[in-house]
Amino acid sequence: MIPARSLAGREVGVFGLARSGLSSIAALKAAGARVHAWDENEDARAQAGQLGAQLAPFTSWPWQRIRTLVLSPGIPLTHPEPHPVVIAARNAGAEIIGDVEVFAREIRPDRSKSGGAPVIAVTGTNGKSTTTALIGHILSTCGFHAGIGGNIGKPVLELVPPNGRTIYVLEISSYQIDLAPGLVPDVSVLTNITPDHLDRHGSLANYAAVKARLLEQTARDGHIVIGVDDPLSSSICTRLAASHGARTIPVSVGKILGRGIFAVDGGLYDAWSNGAAKIMGLAQAVHLPGAHNWQNAALAFAAVRPFVKDARAIASAIAGFPGLAHRMEDAGRIGKVRFINDSKATNADAAARALACYPDIFWIAGGRAKQGGIASLLDHAPRIRKAYLIGEAAEEFGRVLENRVPFEICHSLERAVMTAYADAARGSVPAPIVLLSPACASFDQFRDFEERGDRFRILVADLAGTGERQAS
Repeated sequence: MIPARSLAGREVGVFGLARSGLSSIAALKAAGARVHAWDENEDARAQAGQLGAQLAPFTSWPWQRIRTLVLSPGIPLTHPEPHPVVIAARNAGAEIIGDVEVFAREIRPDRSKSGGAPVIAVTGTNGKSTTTALIGHILSTCGFHAGIGGNIGKPVLELVPPNGRTIYVLEISSYQIDLAPGLVPDVSVLTNITPDHLDRHGSLANYAAVKARLLEQTARDGHIVIGVDDPLSSSICTRLAASHGARTIPVSVGKILGRGIFAVDGGLYDAWSNGAAKIMGLAQAVHLPGAHNWQNAALAFAAVRPFVKDARAIASAIAGFPGLAHRMEDAGRIGKVRFINDSKATNADAAARALACYPDIFWIAGGRAKQGGIASLLDHAPRIRKAYLIGEAAEEFGRVLENRVPFEICHSLERAVMTAYADAARGSVPAPIVLLSPACASFDQFRDFEERGDRFRILVADLAGTGERQAS
């Protein structure tokens, strides 16, 4: 744990007691702060109380003494309208920050300079979790202590304090960027920008501006790595290359760059310094299938180059990457049927990346729909043998797929897995894939995408056990 010494001895409000909120309380108490906390969830309040927080609704907090509110990233800061606790904090003149900002103040007290433990910060719409995990894997393989956290894995304040070989690798969501104005990455990475979370940012332009803000905060002697295959990211790259002191490195898949990092025809190339040199064949990275993962590999390569000079060592680490849970994860095989857990695909663009990887798919989709729906996925209709629709979006998705893709409204994940397996097992397709790639948020039926993916794994394991018992 990293104690929040910058807030030692102060009275601090913490609102929203999920993982980041509880870790904030622990870090604040470790530094001697007095913490006022609240969440509507009774179990979360109980945990906060055990950590030493004073529990009361925010309306009864002593706002005349509270100068800092540590807000959960899940609480609306601006759109669709500020949460009442945000208004209360503003009226009291209190700063509103998140746990990432608390972390940033501890790791680099002088925010005008680089130094201390380096920070690699990864943001974007899709691919940021895989890219973050891959960067951490490369660094660990090459002898560094990689502290991986943020929007993936551990909350940042639960990471181990730095030693001489520590590099922090943080996945940063748009919500967290809004609450971390003092985070100064040594390397910032933007994977891509497609429409997402527009209800929380008001417009695609606002969403893109938040993503760009993280890059703008990069240390002047640092590096900015940007996937340039979508128009918004490309525009951000052009602007920052002309105006920011940090070195800006473009990354592309399918396009040869005169200067940058790119993946073409299954090869990863470094064209940043002395012409284009092939680094590796990406087929070696068996747990990074598909063009979208080529982008992740190229971004990760660019991000670690300031720290790892041996390109062959980076290539070897990429080839040995074991994959990321809930993202194109192999969840098992029963007979000829293979199960893929892509629960982290919470929007259509992410689901499209999975659908592009397999020729014969029995697709489980649905949940709480994102703006834009799944009409864009109809391009993949020839690959989809049948769709199994769950959650709040089931009927809406059925209307989109009608006359294009056979589908069945299953409502629950349990029924979808059983039905998809039965259809795949008895069909004529030689290598069917049962793919959970929901293109939706999970919050209608599950706590988060991780719980949804874990449940999928359990259902597959149960099916496998049933099959073994029947065979015996």
